[in-house]
Amino acid sequence: MSILVVGSIGLDNIETPFGKVENILGGSAIHFSYSASFFSPVKVVGVVGNDFPKKHLEELGKKNVDLKGIEIKKGKTFQWTGSYDYDLNQAHTLDTQLNVFEDFNPKLPSEYRNSNFIFLANMDPELQLKVLEQVESPNLVVGDTMNFWIENKKDALLKTLKKVDIILMNDSEARELCKTYSLLEAAQSILKLGPSTVIIKKGEHGALMFTDSTHFAAPAYPLEEVNDPTGAGDSFAGGFLGYLAQTKDLSEINIRKAVVFGSVMASYNVENFGPRRLQNLALSEVDKRYKEFVGITRF
Repeated sequence: MSILVVGSIGLDNIETPFGKVENILGGSAIHFSYSASFFSPVKVVGVVGNDFPKKHLEELGKKNVDLKGIEIKKGKTFQWTGSYDYDLNQAHTLDTQLNVFEDFNPKLPSEYRNSNFIFLANMDPELQLKVLEQVESPNLVVGDTMNFWIENKKDALLKTLKKVDIILMNDSEARELCKTYSLLEAAQSILKLGPSTVIIKKGEHGALMFTDSTHFAAPAYPLEEVNDPTGAGDSFAGGFLGYLAQTKDLSEINIRKAVVFGSVMASYNVENFGPRRLQNLALSEVDKRYKEFVGITRF
């Protein structure tokens, strides 16, 4: 089954201790789409400026990704400039230029409205709600958020949480939303707000999954080479939801497997800058690393 993703598409300037790139393809919808396309067809809704290189859309279109929902507006494309120290878990935002994304008003093509699986990428929760008003009866809605929305759009975020089935957050976001250090307590509080499953991303320390009756922990894959963590969370989401859409199995045990596939895709994403590694990744490599995950977590 196909997946609908609504989120940012941009051009990033990134510097880490291991290199520097300028105007590289980025944005939550991009990292998600490349990752999810290994498992299921993807439909993208987003906006770019007329400065956006056409080659990026052409390459993405070759990956089982439908681009009808991408609007090209007069102006400049969303751009993020950031850096990382040796602690790659913490991004330092140096500059954000929303440009055409500032007035983004997601409008779904008619053929997108019956999508079965929805990913609401990190963006204004009011826009996330607008997307949900346009879809008909999805099987599963997965959402993402960040500290900025918790601090500035909390009421809208709480309304969104009532309408999503699975919410993805990193550990600092979960703690801030629930005003507690305990991730267990935070997850229990978030479950009461609407989602049936909470997944807390912990970067190089893996991911935690909580339901009202179960708790699952997946490690991160031990990597020799890490260059750029930008988009790792969206690549995780792509692998996670892509696998669920492919299998059409929303059982708790299959959601655990999806968490591992999400971790697999995130581990590949960080090996190169932007989505470059995912652009050149083979499905056989995905299967191989999944089997390695099974091996390192079995006892």
